[in-house]
Amino acid sequence: MPPETLTPERILEATEEVLRRYGPAKATVVDVARALGVSHGSVYRHFRTKAALREAVTARWLDRTSRQLSVIVTEEGPAPERLDRWLTALFEAKRHKAGDDPELFATYMTLIGESGGVVDRHVTDLEAQLTTLIEAGVSQGAFHTPSPATTARAVFDATGRFHDPCYAAEWSRPGIAHDFDAVRDLVLRGLRS
Repeated sequence: MPPETLTPERILEATEEVLRRYGPAKATVVDVARALGVSHGSVYRHFRTKAALREAVTARWLDRTSRQLSVIVTEEGPAPERLDRWLTALFEAKRHKAGDDPELFATYMTLIGESGGVVDRHVTDLEAQLTTLIEAGVSQGAFHTPSPATTARAVFDATGRFHDPCYAAEWSRPGIAHDFDAVRDLVLRGLRS
């Protein structure tokens, strides 16, 4: 049976496994190549540097959340209900990433610190999604704001405790769901005023 074609996606999958196994301090491109059964030069043909590979795996991880949320943005229906689901899905996605695989989450926290541009693009994407939802609410007469983009940034900042990874230790605390509900409800009421 011929070997599988080496693709960027296969490399990223292997990199994720290597990072899970060795952590970001010890994982090397040679480890990734070994996991794939190829030379490290083959990996470098797809990702020119170790930093580029680490940045790509971080972007892939963050993009999973963005794609999940974008489905809510493009759905039909009342904007307040979609915004409610979007905020809830963002909190749940981040909370699951931290709780379901804490070792990999810790690894990604290290990589995120190295990949500021990737994180900035992720935040920009999430804020654009929020802007779209708020604009829809304004168009439907459900939300009132002179600047949906400014309001989107304010909503993102106001809910930061529930999606910013620096608060991850709080996400498993008893009562966090109640705290989230209170902030989400306050945001939604404020947009309707």
